[in-house]
Amino acid sequence: MLRGLHYQIQHAQGKLLRVLAGEIFDVVVDLRRASPSFGRSLALTLDAKGARSLWVPPGFAHGFLALAPGTRVAYLVTDFWSREAERSLAWNDPALGIEWPLPPGVSPLLSAKDAAAPPLAEVETFP
Repeated sequence: MLRGLHYQIQHAQGKLLRVLAGEIFDVVVDLRRASPSFGRSLALTLDAKGARSLWVPPGFAHGFLALAPGTRVAYLVTDFWSREAERSLAWNDPALGIEWPLPPGVSPLLSAKDAAAPPLAEVETFP
């Protein structure tokens, strides 16, 4: 399962996350237009054995691909979830350069929202 690249445009959330079970390929994308790293992504693998946490600052989109059955991820967030403020960014936008570790010819299991998410050139971003 791939959880697409999500963020909130108002009530922007900082997220502290940790893998409780399994393993994930974790991705963050800088959506702050004034940042020198705007549009760049960072990817890393996190697992329950390593017990590492990741801080995702406000202004970044975040998503992950579960790499093991039964994977569970826990979040601590700095603001409440808001349906009206939530946005999605296309997980497979070539402009992001994300190399998801999917076997050749395999498409990930996506929610309808993630399957329809627009590319970076069309999403609402931060100043």
